[in-house]
Amino acid sequence: MPILRTCVLGLALALALPAAAQAAKPAPKRYLVSLGDSYATGYQVIGPGVARNTRNGFAYQVPKLARKRGHRLRLVNFGCGGETTTSLLERTTACALPAVGGPDYAGTTQVAAAEAFLRANKGKVALVTVSIGGNDVTACAATADPIPCVAAAVERIKANVGALAQRLRAAAGRKPRIVGITYPDVILGRWVGADANQDLARLSVVAFRALINPALTQAYAAAGGRLVDVTAATGAYGSLDRVTPLPPYGDVPVLVARVCRLTYYCEYRDIHARTNGHELIVRLIVKTLPKRR
Repeated sequence: MPILRTCVLGLALALALPAAAQAAKPAPKRYLVSLGDSYATGYQVIGPGVARNTRNGFAYQVPKLARKRGHRLRLVNFGCGGETTTSLLERTTACALPAVGGPDYAGTTQVAAAEAFLRANKGKVALVTVSIGGNDVTACAATADPIPCVAAAVERIKANVGALAQRLRAAAGRKPRIVGITYPDVILGRWVGADANQDLARLSVVAFRALINPALTQAYAAAGGRLVDVTAATGAYGSLDRVTPLPPYGDVPVLVARVCRLTYYCEYRDIHARTNGHELIVRLIVKTLPKRR
């Protein structure tokens, strides 16, 4: 009897081991497909008058943080610095500022290149991120009357991002998550500096809250995607009456100080995010992913 019990126990263990090994096996890698502009490519200032694409951008940081939610992602970054919602759909020349390690898709548009990849890898894509629209509106800050400029840009964004999101959904299929990002309100940084324009800074809050972000939200939602509101997450919808010290500018509104610390705008008049700004975006994106065992 002892021998029989030993044999039965051994057989049970042998049968259980493959199941346990299967349970412990990590989930297979799937793709994170990134599209967009210089936020997608991780463009950063590295010194006065010197900037370049880096691996500090949110797209490069997502796979590491996503592992904590049980996702193993491999990045394919189609992003191109300087892209607008129009050029993303229409430019076929080689990208002048491609993402580090990104594919070469000269001769076709960014969206068409991404569509081809999504179709070729159906069932292997977990997440699609899009960063676009910023370059459509930032030029308005330099115009004499930015309000009509932003209004026209928002109509263009709504149409182009709507078309983009629908094309991505059709190529990717029903399951992959499509997550668009908006931006820190860098124009709040015009509160300080030699060319300060506090009226413009105030207007920028209204532009993001009432025009730009609602248009982006609607465009992604129509394709079953979602927008993560980076502007809100940086506190840009708060009160301009609350102040805090920020060297070398003295006391400034808290939300101005925040954007100065997260981006290069106050220091260099450069719209791009510092690494900690990208980290904030990463956290917002990863929160949209379901937890996997």
